[in-house]
Amino acid sequence: MDKFVLRLDKAIEKINDADYVLIGAGAGLSTAAGIEYTGKRFTDNFADFIEKYSMRDMYSSGFYPFKTSEEKWAYWAKHINVNRFSVGETDVYKKLLKLVENKDYFVLTTNVEHQFWINGFEDERIFATQGDYGLFQCSEACHDKLYENEELIKEMVEKTVDCKIPTDLIPKCPVCGEEMETNLRKDNLFVEDEKWHEAKGRYMDFLNKIDSKKVVFLEIGVGFNTPVIIRYPFEQMTHDNPNATLIRLNKDYADAIKENESKTISFDENVEEIFDYWLSRVF
Repeated sequence: MDKFVLRLDKAIEKINDADYVLIGAGAGLSTAAGIEYTGKRFTDNFADFIEKYSMRDMYSSGFYPFKTSEEKWAYWAKHINVNRFSVGETDVYKKLLKLVENKDYFVLTTNVEHQFWINGFEDERIFATQGDYGLFQCSEACHDKLYENEELIKEMVEKTVDCKIPTDLIPKCPVCGEEMETNLRKDNLFVEDEKWHEAKGRYMDFLNKIDSKKVVFLEIGVGFNTPVIIRYPFEQMTHDNPNATLIRLNKDYADAIKENESKTISFDENVEEIFDYWLSRVF
């Protein structure tokens, strides 16, 4: 890699010169914003669950085989409340918005904490492919309507006793009566409602618009959990477009693929430090 400042200067020059910026945001962006699923943030918020279930972090805890729905929803209500409803605005997301707000930009994200909306990105410029912690769906996907869950989630948290919620708070589908589920893509029962399809349509329109144009693919915190959504398509589009630049920010997987080495600027340094430098040189 070139020296840090040289890469920073090359990247902001490409951003300033671009006609379009397509942001691809993965879990690493939210981690950089302080929404960490491990360490003190986990132990401070989940001490009772850690003691009872020997949980190690919020990510792996999401797969815990709870024996009852009362236990499952006690955990998930706390998880959703901590990561979706208690965070508020974050400096990293706000700085990212400031970086692109005067550009024709679009956001493709696998993150589910709603941070792009919370921090003021325009709704019609966001496609969150994997769902949202703030929405419920039927666990059997019997219909394609989604339901806001903030009020019920907070009631679950308030009424949790010994890592269990009251049975009458278990959310049930108003159509078929089966248990509800958080709208997260984990199997083929993930509900893609009308808004999801409209956002996908706007994303496809954006891709058609940027074909062969001067575009920056700004990929932030995207690893290899679901690389087919952002990472691989961004590499392919960079390769196919002679006027494209891929700017990759990733603490663990920053390297360019061989075919795109001359068109990729990679960073494994601190995301907020990078944004601060760019913002001092944006126009």
